[in-house]
Amino acid sequence: MLVLVAPGQGAQTPGFLTPWLELPGAADRVAAWSDAIGLDLAHYGTQADADAIRDTAVAQPLLVAAGILSAAALGEVAPGAVAGHSVGEITAAAFAGVLDDTAALTLVRKRGLAMAEAAAITETGMSALLGGDPEASVAHLEKLGLTPANVNGAGQIVAAGTLEQLAALNEDKPEGVRKIVPLKVAGAFHTHHMAPAVETLATAAKELTPADPAVPYVSNKDGRTVATGAEVLERLVGQVANPVRWDLCMETFKELGVTALIEVCPGGTLTGLAKRALPGVKTLALKTPDDLDAAREVIAEHSA
Repeated sequence: MLVLVAPGQGAQTPGFLTPWLELPGAADRVAAWSDAIGLDLAHYGTQADADAIRDTAVAQPLLVAAGILSAAALGEVAPGAVAGHSVGEITAAAFAGVLDDTAALTLVRKRGLAMAEAAAITETGMSALLGGDPEASVAHLEKLGLTPANVNGAGQIVAAGTLEQLAALNEDKPEGVRKIVPLKVAGAFHTHHMAPAVETLATAAKELTPADPAVPYVSNKDGRTVATGAEVLERLVGQVANPVRWDLCMETFKELGVTALIEVCPGGTLTGLAKRALPGVKTLALKTPDDLDAAREVIAEHSA
């Protein structure tokens, strides 16, 4: 059984979209999406520097566009489940047929703008904690006023809060944590700092007509599968200010009997977590079109 997953913000790197635009029809699709959302995705995915694509309002639609484009390049895929990390949940909603491509890009454009606006209110950020006991780390973060915004499993928790709180964390690491890594994001996502964005996104969601998922859709909120498009959309709205529980998503993958995981472009982050948390599961990250043939072999062997 195959699960198709989409990464979240921070996975983007300068020029990562370049080889994908060389595929037949890809440049035209991206140009149409760019026109629809008022953002030159091709420019940002091929020419912009790291600072430009770190901008939340740019990074989020760029990631969703790359995910949809790379998944389409695989051809016919029948995954047993789909999921995405943070903004990758919108990509996954497109995989599951909950939203069409243009609706997904329109929603993520509004999400990115709203979250960038919320992030500008207070200087905030996020840092990954590697190693340590999860329960002890969460308690330590809460003592410092930080939020465990991403509980990723495989020994990784992401803390979010003000820059002062994150500086205090660097001076006072939880016991057993071997490293703290600042993330390339522009705010404390999935915390109360994003509350203003929830209202904006709720308004945007009212303009959409979601379909029910065509395949099991595993939600970041609690790792459960969601059966209706309306609930997927409701969860997409709320998750900007609530923690991502990727650890619970991976537990659900186990329960579903997943034997292979493919992470769409720009893959790497979620396959890395899966290698540690899901031993025995075949993993493959779509980084460039050179990975497509290997991915198709995995699909042929593991599709439901």
